[in-house]
Amino acid sequence: MKVNGRRHYLWRAVDHEGEVLEAVVTKRRNKAAALKFLKKLMKRHGNAETVVTDRFASYRAAFRELGATEKQQMGRWLNNRVENSHLPFRRRERAMQRFRRMRSLQKFAAVHSSVCNHFNQERSLTSRDTFKLTRTAALAEWRELGAA
Repeated sequence: MKVNGRRHYLWRAVDHEGEVLEAVVTKRRNKAAALKFLKKLMKRHGNAETVVTDRFASYRAAFRELGATEKQQMGRWLNNRVENSHLPFRRRERAMQRFRRMRSLQKFAAVHSSVCNHFNQERSLTSRDTFKLTRTAALAEWRELGAA
């Protein structure tokens, strides 16, 4: 991602259902950044049985340092869930006409993922009536949170 003309990297962790667990923005995409992201993720959400990543070498080096190389899985289409979770974020980013500061990008990423997780209903998996009930419940909860 470009922030004020400079390249920054958005690290995102997504669970098996497609909900965003963590989003972190860094200036570099190296072993130290991957290690920091993985440690933060494991501290907050615990150790995972398997972690699906792309084939970027920084992940492999970070897992090697953590001693968890057997937990990492890489494959051609295994990473699709994370890549598809970027789409609503990218759409919203274009509407906002990019970011000026790294801090504003980090705040937006954190808030956007929690809001998106709250309202993301798997429409194709439920009936119309169930979808309308869950959407109404999510909206009521959101309004209650906004009023507080």
